[in-house]
Amino acid sequence: MTLISSTEMLQIARKNKYAVGAFNVHTLEMLQAVVEAAVETQSPLIIQSTVGTVKHLGPDYIAEAAKVAADRTGLPIALHLDHCTDFSTIVQCIRAGYTSVMIDASMFAFEENVERTLKVMEIALAAGVNVEAELGKVGGVEDDIVVAEHEALLADPEDCRLFIERTGVLTLAPAIGTAHGIYKGEPNIDFNRIAKIAEIVDVPLVLHGGSGIPAEQVKKAVALGMSKMNVATELRIAFSNAIKDVFAANVEENDPRKYMVPAKEAVKRLAIEKMELCGCIGKAGDLR
Repeated sequence: MTLISSTEMLQIARKNKYAVGAFNVHTLEMLQAVVEAAVETQSPLIIQSTVGTVKHLGPDYIAEAAKVAADRTGLPIALHLDHCTDFSTIVQCIRAGYTSVMIDASMFAFEENVERTLKVMEIALAAGVNVEAELGKVGGVEDDIVVAEHEALLADPEDCRLFIERTGVLTLAPAIGTAHGIYKGEPNIDFNRIAKIAEIVDVPLVLHGGSGIPAEQVKKAVALGMSKMNVATELRIAFSNAIKDVFAANVEENDPRKYMVPAKEAVKRLAIEKMELCGCIGKAGDLR
């Protein structure tokens, strides 16, 4: 099976009231780990990369690795560019083989967000690529995008409806109280806002800042209409801590396989936990 657009994947998830896990990866081992988790659980999968990782590895390297994963496993796998503000990078990733892109123009006024989203929609739809946009401002840090807590802004449900009407965007990430990174306390998720947005829009909704949200809150958000959950920071921490443990036990270790294998296993275990919370385990067959 080749890489697929996440459009139908997420539409099916919304219809059937589960979410698809979307995992930011930064190395080949992290990519392999989330793919192995999907194989073991027979889950649909969205592999994501940040703009920083695209610059670090190259979009063609990432896309080719994801294509190999889709071909070998036969699973429904999409490749998504997360939180991109730069049009040329979006074009570059689409040309490399990405099947979903996020244009993040949430830092601009509503009309400019619409304009920038429409520009991406024009090229993405022609290539059969899903487009995700954001309304409101999700707090925290995502690569070079920093939104301070006092600058975070929740999405207005009516604005969400109008934005989708004006742009035709296929997937929407409304700011509903989550944040990028690890929470210092309990996240303040506005569940009533999720319900209102899901009631008046018909596109799949995306839960950003999925690292560290308590299990019951994830399940409630999914039940109310979130069809995709992004996980990034927790994966990096699990990967890095596993490597640190190896060097703590043997500071002289110099074989990358000796520390990359446990790091990969740590990411795989965590990805399975997140897939369970999303309710997407066993749902790969929905797209076959």
